[in-house]
Amino acid sequence: MIYKIKLKNADETVLLDDHVYEWLSTDPYLVKLEFIQNLRRHSSGCAVFQKTWKKADGSFKTETLYLHKLLAEKYLSDQKEKGGKLVGAKNGNKLDCRLENLVYRSRSAASRQRRTTSGTGYTGVYKEHNRYRAVISINGKSVHIGMFDTAEEAAAAYNKVSRETYGEAGKINKVKGWS
Repeated sequence: MIYKIKLKNADETVLLDDHVYEWLSTDPYLVKLEFIQNLRRHSSGCAVFQKTWKKADGSFKTETLYLHKLLAEKYLSDQKEKGGKLVGAKNGNKLDCRLENLVYRSRSAASRQRRTTSGTGYTGVYKEHNRYRAVISINGKSVHIGMFDTAEEAAAAYNKVSRETYGEAGKINKVKGWS
């Protein structure tokens, strides 16, 4: 069974496995914090618990717990060694915290999954005069793939090199007719 938890500051829900919900609902420390009732949508798109306390000396302490990281540390620690240090969502939905959707990634793999900032709308594709250049980063170096007449052709060429170089961890642009 899948639980849907409404976020405190958004009209969105977090998806959780039933046994994960059970743990979050019964762990003494998390119950004391009212963790589930105070999950919020962070500006990064993740579900987060944040609370600030005033300490005895008058200063403040803020505790921040990212739901996806908390779950990965509890349930997926055996995958951390081979996968990397960052936790991501396989399907790209940061509020889908079902264990089957969480994965440890290296910083470079996580970077390849981010949305593009390119003006063309495609990762690794840049307009130069009336043509489109496809470029990919391999081992920290920018590698020229080629020049193309359309952004879609350049994106397809980027996809091909990305899949050959990085396999399933490679970034793939959504291009009509490419899979």
